[in-house]
Amino acid sequence: MRFYIYNFGCKVNSYESNIMKENMISNGYVFNEDADIYIINTCTVTNTACKKCLKVIRQVKKNHPDSLVVVTGCLTQVEPELVDADIVIGNVGKSNIAKYIKEYQSKIVDVKDIMVSPFEDMKLNNFDKTRAFIKIEDGCENYCSYCIIPYARGKVRSKKKEIIFEEVDNLVKNGHKEIVLSGIHTGHYNLDNYTFSDLLNDLVKVPGLERIRISSIEINEITDEVLDVFRKSKVLVDHIHIPLQSGSNEILKLMNRKYLKEEFISRIDKIRSVRPNISITTDLIVGFPNETDELFNETIDTIKKIRFSKIHVFPFSRRKNTKADLMDNQIDEVVKKERVKKIIELSKELELEYFNKHVNKEVIFIPEVYKDGYLEGHTGNYLLVRAKGCESLLNRDVKCLIKEVSYPYCIGEISD
Repeated sequence: MRFYIYNFGCKVNSYESNIMKENMISNGYVFNEDADIYIINTCTVTNTACKKCLKVIRQVKKNHPDSLVVVTGCLTQVEPELVDADIVIGNVGKSNIAKYIKEYQSKIVDVKDIMVSPFEDMKLNNFDKTRAFIKIEDGCENYCSYCIIPYARGKVRSKKKEIIFEEVDNLVKNGHKEIVLSGIHTGHYNLDNYTFSDLLNDLVKVPGLERIRISSIEINEITDEVLDVFRKSKVLVDHIHIPLQSGSNEILKLMNRKYLKEEFISRIDKIRSVRPNISITTDLIVGFPNETDELFNETIDTIKKIRFSKIHVFPFSRRKNTKADLMDNQIDEVVKKERVKKIIELSKELELEYFNKHVNKEVIFIPEVYKDGYLEGHTGNYLLVRAKGCESLLNRDVKCLIKEVSYPYCIGEISD
């Protein structure tokens, strides 16, 4: 039988969709878009995300009335009653998705209590891209006022280190030069006092592993011990993604974030003292309730002080059952769009500033795409490089000289 997976949301969901794909194939199913079984891995981070998932579920049921429809993920974990499907499971059981399908006779709804669920061990043998994601942690206990995810993912829990290293070894053997450590709250990894910094310190020593990237980490999780690994090993790439969310202390407090802008800036300075050329990217929410023009301008000032190399900006999107949804002084959608536009313009300015620092410098990139005689891929610090070259260089370390910037690319010339 044939199956297909629709994936929504974050890198963790993407990883778990790959786990489900491997589980299905190992049980004899064939991956094909024209399928007998459709699996939809949902997101619930905003009301808009929920609507998108529900729309796809309805479309799949309408267009494939004779197919089995399985829905899983964060939406089903939080609001299973909204989902009309043959099999409905939450965020527990994805690694055994084929078992649910084989046992199906009539509608199944199995949404376990995420707050008491242990870490579900998952191990990926291969990934369909140059860089492979590994989920090392699940859950969050920050309870930011705009976020439903702690209720969808449960408490912080971590993967056994033995399973992580077995997974990394398999991925390296299958040709992956880079792994990306991911989780809902990645830097909170801790199992029996074996901490995130301990894990990094051991991973950089894995034979054949050339790059380790952290998908996202909170500023207060970048401890001196973590920075010490950055100082000692170049296997950790020159790129780190740290969500700021707001550059105003007043808004940060309303968001229930755990730092002040001054603390954020100070830590960034310390990171750059260890890795001067590091690319620091961020997430930002604009139009949060009570964000006046003055507070928005404060955020812009903070961004200019930090000088991120890229900003992922989102207009505040209400999510029912969160504190922020009930706050007074909600911001008009037109104002949100204007603020998003301003941040996008500022982000491009900062990106170009960072790109141009690399003109006439030699870099190493790993080509991921070959098209029309050109190779495209990323450096460790996440510059997107485009250079003339041969298809045989795909997935290999390639040296090139950056000649110019043509946004969003750094145009390179491959060295002999």
